Amino acid sequence: MAKYGFISSSAITGTRKKIICVDDMSVSLMSLKRGLNAHYEVYLAESTDKMYKILENVMPDLIILDVNMPETSGYDAIKNLKNDKRYAEIPVMFLTCNSDKESVVKGLSLGAVDYLVKPFDAAKLLESINNQFNHKVSKITAENNEFNFNILVVDDMASMLRTIHHALHGKYNVFMLSKSDLVINFLQNNKPDLILLDYLMPGMSGFDLIPKIRELADFKDIPIIIITTEGTVKNVNDAVSRGASDFIVKPFDPKELTFKIEKHIRMRKEKRENNEIAFLMDYIKKE
Repeated sequence: MAKYGFISSSAITGTRKKIICVDDMSVSLMSLKRGLNAHYEVYLAESTDKMYKILENVMPDLIILDVNMPETSGYDAIKNLKNDKRYAEIPVMFLTCNSDKESVVKGLSLGAVDYLVKPFDAAKLLESINNQFNHKVSKITAENNEFNFNILVVDDMASMLRTIHHALHGKYNVFMLSKSDLVINFLQNNKPDLILLDYLMPGMSGFDLIPKIRELADFKDIPIIIITTEGTVKNVNDAVSRGASDFIVKPFDPKELTFKIEKHIRMRKEKRENNEIAFLMDYIKKE
């Protein structure tokens, strides 16, 4: 997560929030202008170069990016923004024709606050923007948390990845995969603190993946929460017998998801503190 604070001018003065819309299609820009102009101060950019020219004079509350642009793609644009301390904390939302799950995963993983697909519904776009502006979680608080949590989400449905991202973004560092066969390789190079794992996926199911995760040296005790549409007693028992720590049934309330995650955060924190105390007591005894 970025370590630079960001406060927009509108947050201080109470003026209308500012949004920069970046798209190489003039039709899309005009549609955005019509849909947003009554609610926000809207700036239009036909390219990322134009976006940066606007940024010289305007510090926006949000940037809406298309993915497919001729010179600099939206993916490259968000990377550049996040790597620039002047703009790293500006929320970025994707609005694009790319609807496949790999594109959604890539966009959200690069730090976007949401990923919407064209043609867009003005009411849903406004809802997503308002949700972002009404988001109460302080990123600075999250960054300063002594137990900053990294969560891996594995699900083959783009809509579910987006729902989970909405629930967790800003509270935790979230990594997403849409294919179960990518998980082991990811875990060999990364160490998340908790895994959210879908049950039914093409190829290897979440149930079959749990034992393989547990076989890895650093993941014997990591919390694994299974997400399933089939919350039968048999499935729950099967998941637990294979090494699952908890489960949640689709469709779920985001509050239920965050409650379960917070429970496991507390448990891991307590376990770590107890281990530290035990280590200290052993040290004192040896002295």
